[in-house]
Amino acid sequence: MSATRYTYLGPEGTFTEAALRTLPEAATRELVPMLSVPAALDAVRNGEAAAALVPIENSVEGGVTATLDELASGEPLMIYREVLLPIAFALLVRPGTKLGEIKTVTGHPVAQPQVRNWLRAHLPDALWESAASNADGARLVQEGRFDAAFAGEFAAATYGLEALVTEIHDAENAETRFVLVGRPARPAAPTGADKTSVVLWLGDDHPGALLELLQEFAVRGVNLMLIQSRPTGAGIGNYCFAVDAEGHISDRRVGEALMGLKRICPKVRFLGSYPRAGVTVKDVQALRRGTSDAEFMAASDWLARAQDGRA
Repeated sequence: MSATRYTYLGPEGTFTEAALRTLPEAATRELVPMLSVPAALDAVRNGEAAAALVPIENSVEGGVTATLDELASGEPLMIYREVLLPIAFALLVRPGTKLGEIKTVTGHPVAQPQVRNWLRAHLPDALWESAASNADGARLVQEGRFDAAFAGEFAAATYGLEALVTEIHDAENAETRFVLVGRPARPAAPTGADKTSVVLWLGDDHPGALLELLQEFAVRGVNLMLIQSRPTGAGIGNYCFAVDAEGHISDRRVGEALMGLKRICPKVRFLGSYPRAGVTVKDVQALRRGTSDAEFMAASDWLARAQDGRA
């Protein structure tokens, strides 16, 4: 395995590359662009790279399905870190192109909902066609296959384009969340401001089935930050659920919730416990009464005394 190689969703000039370069260790790694999320993750699975950075969630569009599906299937991988990156688009064109000359535009499918209103107001007749990534859209403009691409302004120099319009975003404060993924290993020690990600499969479809999963978290005071259903491929109505929960697997409340889920779910895939991006311990809400490690341990001790006739 190459311990010094990181892959990412490419080509060069993507927001994913920009996010990866915010990590301190990126300066000492070989950064290799891949044409798709599956390709970036497969490089980790087959030992060609130590880790991959891929997008997993957008504040406008929600979960990135390609990443969620890849983490839920195939050889297991684990999340070790997350990165949040503010997202604003630039309209990249070949030098000299004027706004009124633009008839075709491209970009990643996740980009379209973030610029839809701008397109309607400024290029209502332009034809949109999706690209594999925003940077790939810029490459296609460079090759003359489209008139303009929505991408990061930083991609313009890479592809010999110019930013005709900058700071395009329908939603203020839009962000994309990226995750650094590697092969499974022991999670890093808890920081007190952590997140745990899992994928859960329902045993059978019956009234209250999803509620039963959520109650395993709720009764232990574990707050959920994301829950998204994804089809399993086994037919209409068969779903798994990607879940992000506050806390670390070593926290008693989180560990016991996962044990409860393992009892009632036919399959649980642990995707990792890792520090939350941009959050410190003092930012974390106080735990509800009865959900701290000390209270779980006290309850366990009480049960042991009761079983031993010393309650």
